[in-house]
Amino acid sequence: MPKAPRRPPQLRGRIFRGSVAVRRGLLTRNDLRSSAWRPLFRDVYADAQLSVTHADRCAAVLRWLVPAGTAIAGRSAAALYRVGHVAPEQPVDVLTPTPPRALSAPVPAPAAPAPGSAPAVRLARTSDAAPARPGCAPGQRGPMSGLRVHRAEVDPGDVVERAGILVTSPARTCWDLARWLDVIEAVVLIDGLLARGLTDVTALREYALARAGRRGWRSLLRAVDLADAGAESPQESRTRVRLVRAGLPRPETQWVVSQQGRFIARLDLAWPEFRVAVEYDGLWHDDPEQFHRDRQRLNRLLGAEWIVLHVTAKRFRHDFDGILTEVRAALRARGWRAAVT
Repeated sequence: MPKAPRRPPQLRGRIFRGSVAVRRGLLTRNDLRSSAWRPLFRDVYADAQLSVTHADRCAAVLRWLVPAGTAIAGRSAAALYRVGHVAPEQPVDVLTPTPPRALSAPVPAPAAPAPGSAPAVRLARTSDAAPARPGCAPGQRGPMSGLRVHRAEVDPGDVVERAGILVTSPARTCWDLARWLDVIEAVVLIDGLLARGLTDVTALREYALARAGRRGWRSLLRAVDLADAGAESPQESRTRVRLVRAGLPRPETQWVVSQQGRFIARLDLAWPEFRVAVEYDGLWHDDPEQFHRDRQRLNRLLGAEWIVLHVTAKRFRHDFDGILTEVRAALRARGWRAAVT
C-alpha cells in the first residue's frame, strides 16, 4: 500500500518557501515533489488542497520573489481591481521602479486588509530570502518563471495598497495596459476600470498629458479616446472598438429606446440618429426563454423602424468583415456618409 504524503499541520492550507520548510525539518526535497504540494514558483509551494487564486500568487510574488517597492501591474493589477479575468496559472505582471526617480516615489507599506474584504490565504511565515534573479520569460524554467517583470519610472501616487497588496493605481494600470497590450485588449480592460468608477476619462487624459514625451503617453491617449464606461462585456468592447477603428461613427452604449415615455429596449451599441443598432449575442442567448424575450423586444424595435444587427461569437471570430459590411450598409441606407479625408 503506497505511503501517504507527509502533510505537516504547520503547512496545511498555506503557501510557503520550500527551502525554509526543508531547513526546519518539516519536509524533505522528495516530500516537496509529492502530490501533497503544488509548486507555484521556484521554491514557492502551496498545499495541493488549497484553491490558489491569482491574487494569492500576486501576494506570494511580492513577499518572496521581487525587490521591495515592486507592485502588481498590468492585467494582474486589473484583476485585483476585479476587472478582466486572469487564470491562477497565468503569469503575474509586476512593475519594478527604475532609479533614480523610484527613490523619490514613496511606496506605501502593505497594510491589513480593509474591513469586509475577503481574507487572503495565509502565507507561512519564513525568513525573507534575497530576491530571485529577474529576467526569465514566462514559460521558461528559472527563478522568475511565471512572472512578467517590467521596469520603468514610477511616479508618486502610481502605487497604492489594496487589501494588503501593493498594486499600481488605476491610472497607472491603464497607462501600462496601453503600453503593453494591443489597443483593443487595452481598451477592454480600461472600459472595465471606467465602469467600476475607479477612474474617469478626464483623469486619464490629464494623466497622459502630464507625461507627454514619455514612452506610452500617446498609447494611453489613443486607448482613452476609444474607451467607454458603458460597455457591459469584453466582447461588446471589442465589437465597438473594431467598428470605430474601421471608420464607422462612434456608437452610443446601452442606449435606451422609449416610445411615448414607455421603455422599449436597451441596446448594446446604437446610432440613434440613424436608428441602427448592433446587439452582441452572448452565451446567455442559449437560454430559450431569454432568446424568446430578446426577440420580442427586438420585434418591438423593428416596429419602431430600427435596424438591429446581431453579432455572434462565431461571426466575430470568423467573419468580422461581413459584420462591418452589414453595419456600414445599414448606416448608409439611413443617410450616414463617411467623412472624406
